Formats: sequence, structure tokens, C-alpha cells
Amino acid sequence: MIEVQIDDDAWSDALVEVNDLTHEAATIAMEEEGVVTISLTDDDTVADLNQRFRGKAGPTNVLSFPSPETARPFLGDVILAYGVCTREADEQGKTLAAHLQHLVIHGLLHLQGFDHVGDCDAEVMEARERTLLARLGLKDPYASHDEPD
Repeated sequence: MIEVQIDDDAWSDALVEVNDLTHEAATIAMEEEGVVTISLTDDDTVADLNQRFRGKAGPTNVLSFPSPETARPFLGDVILAYGVCTREADEQGKTLAAHLQHLVIHGLLHLQGFDHVGDCDAEVMEARERTLLARLGLKDPYASHDEPD
């Protein structure tokens, strides 16, 4: 089950179909049965969470909080910051919709044990992202950003 919470109206103002886009990406990324919560929120909320749980100042595009095994079937939470995501999409020459779907997939892969700390892990995770994004008809986010989605 995928629960989408829109905590910042800027998401639905910018993307009328934000709920559908989020569900579509999450459904493709869910490689195991479970429950996830995806929160679409603002930069301030993500900055607070980033500081409290990662010790890093400022907002980031997406945070993933995997649940412990004992909480299964709940896999965890994915939280996206509207302002950061919008700026990144503009900088990368892609639509906000494409960037949202990429980051939802990225966040859900983290909940399922994927990571990108080491080069080998990053290659595995990025390959999985490319495969899933291709199923959505989206371009490789790790290729040159010269071509818009």
C-alpha cells in the first residue's frame, strides 16, 4: 500500500496529477510487499528532518527513513522537499514531474536496502533506477543533462 501525503500545496498547484505521478513511480519501485508513506512537503520541514536525523544543515531533495524489520509490513517513509526538487528540475532541464518520479523511485529503493555510498553500490542502485525510469518512459537522470525529459 502506498500512502501519499501532500503537506505543501505547492506540489498540487504545480502538478495537478501529483498524486497519480507519485503512485505510478512508487508502484513500479516497490519490489517487495509492504506499506510506505510518501510525504510531499516543503524545504523547511525537510531541513528540520535533515538536521535532526542526519546532522546536516539545510534541506535536501529526498529523505528516506527505512523502518526496522520488526515494523514490517511498514517499509518506511520517503519525504520530498518542493523547493529543492523544483530548483533541481530547472537546473537539470527536466520537468518537475520527471524529477518527482525519479526521486520517489530513488527514495523507495533506499527503503528496500539499496544505497549509493560506495561506487559499487551506486552502480547497482543507479542501474535499477535507470531500468525503472525507462518503464515510465523517462530518460536516464545520470546521463548528460543537456536533453530535457
